[in-house]
Amino acid sequence: MSTGDELKAAVSARRDLGPEYEDAVVESFLDKMGQEIDRRVDERLAHSSPPPKHVTRAQNTADGQRLALAIVSMALGTIATLAITLGTSGSGAALIPIWIGIIIVNVVFNGSRGKSG
Repeated sequence: MSTGDELKAAVSARRDLGPEYEDAVVESFLDKMGQEIDRRVDERLAHSSPPPKHVTRAQNTADGQRLALAIVSMALGTIATLAITLGTSGSGAALIPIWIGIIIVNVVFNGSRGKSG
């Protein structure tokens, strides 16, 4: 029976039974509608594709932190390289420890990725 038919039957039953049975007729109708909604939801869930891989908020936050660290590292490394290159006429030997430090910080931070999840 369709939803419209159910509603017509409920209204007809209310007319036939009188106002003293109105609450029972309405409750019965709402119960049938609730069951129909549940059936439709179950049907849709059964036909839906499986959900995507579970990604937690913590994983998203950690990924964002890794990206931010990489961007900040590159920016600071570039600024340091320019400052040293333009500020001195030397060979730029000071760049080596700066870039090694940047690499170590990034490796350590990204190396802890698997340990926290």
